Parts: sequence; structure tokens; C-alpha cells
Amino acid sequence: MLSQRLLRGISLVLCAALTACQAPAATTPTPSAPTPFPTAGTPDARGTVQAFLDAWSTFNYIGMFSLLSPLSQDATTPGAFEQRYSQAMRTATVRSVKGLVLSELRTGQNATVLVDVNWDTIVFGTVSRRIEVPLIYADGLWRIAWTDGLILPELADGGTLLFDGAFPSRGNIYDRNGRGLAVRGDAIAVGVQPGLITDRPTVVKILSEALSLRASEIEAKLDAARPDWYVPLGEAAAADLQPKLAALQSLPGVILSPYNTRFYPDGGIAPQVIGYLGPITPEALAEYQSRGYTGDERVGQSGLEAWGEQMLAGQRGGRLVVVKADGSQVVIAESQRRPAQSITTTLDVDLQLAAQEALVGFRGAIVVLDPKTGAVLAMASSPSYDPNLFDPTNRNSVGQTDILIDEANPLLLRATQSAYPPGSVFKIAVAGAGLASGQIDADTIINCGNTWSGLGPNAVKYNWTFDRGIAAPGPINVTQALAFSCNPFFYQLGLDMDAANADTLPRLVRQFGFGEVTGIGQVPEAAGLIPDPEWKLQTYNDPWRPGDAVNMGIGQGFVLVTPLQIARMIAAVANGGTFYRPQLVLRVAPPDGPATLELKPESQGRLPLTPDQLATVRAGLEWVTREKGGTARHRFLNLNIPVSGKTGTAQAPNNDAPHAWFAGYTEAERPDRPDFAAVVMLENIGDGSEFAAPIFRRLVEIYFNGEATTVLPWETELEAPEVDVTPTPTSRDDPSRARHQ
Repeated sequence: MLSQRLLRGISLVLCAALTACQAPAATTPTPSAPTPFPTAGTPDARGTVQAFLDAWSTFNYIGMFSLLSPLSQDATTPGAFEQRYSQAMRTATVRSVKGLVLSELRTGQNATVLVDVNWDTIVFGTVSRRIEVPLIYADGLWRIAWTDGLILPELADGGTLLFDGAFPSRGNIYDRNGRGLAVRGDAIAVGVQPGLITDRPTVVKILSEALSLRASEIEAKLDAARPDWYVPLGEAAAADLQPKLAALQSLPGVILSPYNTRFYPDGGIAPQVIGYLGPITPEALAEYQSRGYTGDERVGQSGLEAWGEQMLAGQRGGRLVVVKADGSQVVIAESQRRPAQSITTTLDVDLQLAAQEALVGFRGAIVVLDPKTGAVLAMASSPSYDPNLFDPTNRNSVGQTDILIDEANPLLLRATQSAYPPGSVFKIAVAGAGLASGQIDADTIINCGNTWSGLGPNAVKYNWTFDRGIAAPGPINVTQALAFSCNPFFYQLGLDMDAANADTLPRLVRQFGFGEVTGIGQVPEAAGLIPDPEWKLQTYNDPWRPGDAVNMGIGQGFVLVTPLQIARMIAAVANGGTFYRPQLVLRVAPPDGPATLELKPESQGRLPLTPDQLATVRAGLEWVTREKGGTARHRFLNLNIPVSGKTGTAQAPNNDAPHAWFAGYTEAERPDRPDFAAVVMLENIGDGSEFAAPIFRRLVEIYFNGEATTVLPWETELEAPEVDVTPTPTSRDDPSRARHQ
């Protein structure tokens, strides 16, 4: 006897889907008054089958189960029935099911309905079958006498549906010159057991050279370990390690563990950009299975590995077969696998490694762009991590835990995902806004003293020169204000623009690319924040005040930007005013085939400046690096490549040490090396001219000259240690006196 709840469910399905229901005479019999034989007023068998097919098309397996005969329902459970269908759909990579009723044949209380069923699959295309659906008349309804053959006729006598897969090798990821960033190959995990080492200086020296590690880093790990511990040090491609293999194998205490893997050279080149592989999570399993995955693959978890997953994985092929109880096979469908595609990035390995090396010991980011195309030449984030540690076959993978629990969050791509107060690099946008609005022109003079009291005698603000013993320049124009990074000039400009119209400054600085994502798309990014009167009222229920515009004038207050946004702005200044969408992918192509995707520069608009206004801004940035009084001139003396740029020392939240910024561009105009625009940002470290500008110079030297000729201020002659720099005092007890050089 059927339960009342199940009968109500059956009635709802039939009333919604059966086309042969007749009203008002026909009613559904109840178990207490069954109709033993179908009459003219009862639903027909075609309608039951159509309801079954409609439920199947939406993968409503419980709805399908409710249409089975009592005997069929007694033979299984709703859960087992659902599992049988869902497993078959996943195995066959079915995206959709369509069924069509063709004919009906009745014989007393039995009927047969002929249907066509089409599966649209990811791997095998369309799988079509003509199926005879048997039905019996029970409890006043036509009910389906179900067997496995209604899934596929080949399953009628029992058997298992299997995907005999052929999987293409994962595509590689390269830099712009074809150097591998993520490739399949043999690798060797290298570690040591300290208690077995007999010649520590030799072990440290050889391992330092073999793994490109600082000797001090290896020494520190050895000092922290017990004699019987295994201490993982790093991985190397087997081919790269081959010349040193004999020497390594002869050293007591050195442990080499070969494995085959998706290998990331040099411990990860741009790891936050390239990403890493990991297992399919339970939450994502159904989605991946719907795309033809079996579920036990390792897939892209972040960066380009995730963005390009479908291209890198290729199209799996194989055979869909039914394996009978006797071991025989019936082939249902076949498809050929399609090769994976490889991704060639816009990155320049040498420049990328230089950026990563310069950031060691800091928290921060570097972005280098081709200003004429938007191509990303380097994108570094520190602290970094080794993506090889996410491979469980790597003996050193125990280090994965340290990555995941690190409070500094090395997985975070600070270049795009972190938003910071920009400090004085933002004065480029404020100067441009003042010129574009007509509030100032190239000849407008504003006094630049050590103090500024435009908000009243009780709200005095200070120039960065105030506690340095540096004389303020006095009356200056906007070009000089940029060169000297004069806070009072930009305080006054912000105040004057706000007095004219409180929305003008926020509106115009947004036109320099702030307050919205850049649209890079291939990695996640934050939008940052450009506040305005409406935002402040909605967020804090507090009106906009002149002081908010004054703070915005020097890139402080509520203003937040990403390093990538600053890089895109400075690139537009460099190229004559055009915003190009930043891009990380140069091309995507299969082996020996034409590219399916190639970088095409995409203009996103222009700076809101006339050519003369832009020239005024550029003159100020040139002065910063080349003329007396420029805040970074001392960092670029004797450099053979002309550069322009802007320093920034941004007050950080919570009274932490300030963030150091430098944004600039080169003007070499060499046919063999395109000029670049770049930003360097270091968290909570000190002045932009002291920390960020020297790193920018280092990048210029390596990119154009092939080597660095100057030593960074915190480096020793022997090697660059972990940076532990005490920030320069910045009068943090009085935020109004924080420097914005």
C-alpha cells in the first residue's frame, strides 16, 4: 500500500506534466477505492512517460522514482535509484537529457511506450537510444516497470557503465621567451639530516649553489633542526641537478628523492601569478565531473593554473563502455582526446626573478608593464612560496602546512589583491585632476612651507620637510610641487577643488584608473576605494568635510589603491595618456597548432588631460629623478637610462611604519628593449626614496644592462641578508606630521 505522502507527490507530478488529463470528470483513484482497469477517463501511459522524461531532463531523480510501479519501488530505494542515474550521468559526462515520446501500445493493464532519448555529453557528443518503456496500470495510474535498461538498453541484463579514459598531458606555462614556468618533468627533492653531516661548510656551499639558496638560509634551517630530523631545502629539475648530482650523492647527510611532477623552476617564478595544482575539493567535485573529470585529478587552484584550467587540461577522450557480468564489453560511444594547450605569459623571467629577489625580506609588491600594450613584464609579491610543495609526491611537501598557516599569507597576490593608502604617488592623479578641472594651470603658484593651516589654526598640517631640517621651497608651481612632493601645495589644491565642488576631485581621480578593477581578469584583484560625499554618508552616516578632500590631496584619508592600479596610471602617463588593460597572457596554443588566443592591446580610455597638461605632469616626474631638489634624484645618479617617476611615503593604518612607494617609467627608446613602467611598494618600512626607489633602479639596470651595478642600501658586499630595517621615525604620535615624500 502506498503512503499518502507519496501519492500526493505522484499526483503533483502528473497534474503538471500529463497532457492527457481530462477535467472535470477524471479524478485520481485512492488506495481505498482502486480502479482495477483503465477506462476512458484515466490518464494515458504516454503522459506518465513524458513526465518521467521531463523529470530526467532536470535531473529530478526523486520525481522520476515517484512514477515507478509499486513493484519497482519495492526493488530499490529512492537514494539507490538516484545514485544509479547520477553515477551514469557523471560517467558519460552528460550535460543535458532530452526525450521524445514516439508511440504507445496498450494491452489490457500493460502498455509499452516507445521513446527516443538523447544525451548531450561533454566527451562523446550526442548519445542517442530508442527505448521501449514498459508500464502497468496500478492504483488508478499508469506506472513504469523500471529496469536498468531504461538508463541504457545495454544495461538491461546488468552491467556497469564505465569511462575508459584517454587523458592528454597537461599543457605547460612559459615566459614570453619560452622559458618554462610550469612544466612536466623529472625533479629531485633535496633535504638533509643534520646528524649525518660530516662536512657542514661543504654541504652548505654545494647546496647553496645547486638550489640557488642563500648560505645563511641553509645555516638557519640546520641550526633550528634536531640531528635526526629530515630538513627539506628545495627542489630542482633533474636535468639541472645532473652536473652536481655526483657531488651531492657523495655528501653524508644529503638526501635526494627523485619524483615526476608538474615542476615549477627556481622554487616558483611568480608563484602567485602562475598558481599551483591541488586535488578537486568535495564542494567542486560535481562541477568538475560535469566537465568530464573523473574526480581524482589535480587541478589549478589559483593563478593561471586555475584561469587556464580547461585549456591546460585539454579535452579528454576515450570509450564509454558497458562491462557485463561475464567481463565482456559493449562500446556505447568513443571520442578522440584533444591535446592540451600551453600558455605563454607576458612575463620576462630575468626581470621577474630580479623583482622577486629585490623583495626578499620585505612584504610588498612590484608590477612592471609595457606601457604601449599593457603586457605585464613582471608581477612579484612578497612573501612568496614554493608551489612545488603542493605536490604530495614531493618528499618536501610537508612544508605546505607552513605556507597555509603563515600569517603573512604568502598565497596573497599583493600586487592586485591588496589595497593600500598610496601617499604621494597619488599626487600625480591629484595634480592631473587640478589641471583637468581648471582649478590650476601650469603657472598657478601656491606657497610650499613647512606647515599649512588652511583648515584653521587648530588643524595645522606639516610638510615632509618639517622635521628634517630642510628649508621649504616657498611659492611653487605644480611641476615643482610634484618634484619636491610638496604636501602644502596639494593640501591647498584639495581644499580649493572641494570648495568649488565636493564631487570634482573624487570624480576626476577615478579617471586616472582608481576605485575600480583594472580588468586584468587572469588573476583576482581588489577595486580599491575613492571616497566621495555620498560614499561617506552611506558608510559612516557622516557628512563629507573639507578635511576629507585635503587628505585625498596627498593620497591619504580613506583612499586605497592597488599596486597594479598605480602601475596602470604611470604607464598611461608614460605612453601619452592611454590606459591599456593589463594582460598576463601573450598567447595560448596547442602543440604544433595555431594560437587560439593572442594578446591584443585593449584601450580602456585616456587620461582626462590635454597634451600640454600631460606634459606639465611629466615635467614634474622628470624633475623628481634628474634635477636638484627632486625627491629621488640621489637614487638615480650616474644611471645610463633616463627615468622619471614619483616617490611616496604613505601613512599606514594603526600607526604602523609607513608604506614605501615608487612609481616610474624608463625613456631609453632602445629598439632592442621596450621601455617599461613600474611600481614598487613595500609595506611598513619607511620612505619611498630610501627603499622603493633603489629597487626601481635595480630593475632598470638588470633589464637594460643585464646586471646590477649598484648595491642596495641594505645589502652587504657578500650577500643580501634577510632585511630587518628599523623604520625611519615619522612622528607617528601626530599623523598630520607623517611624511609623504
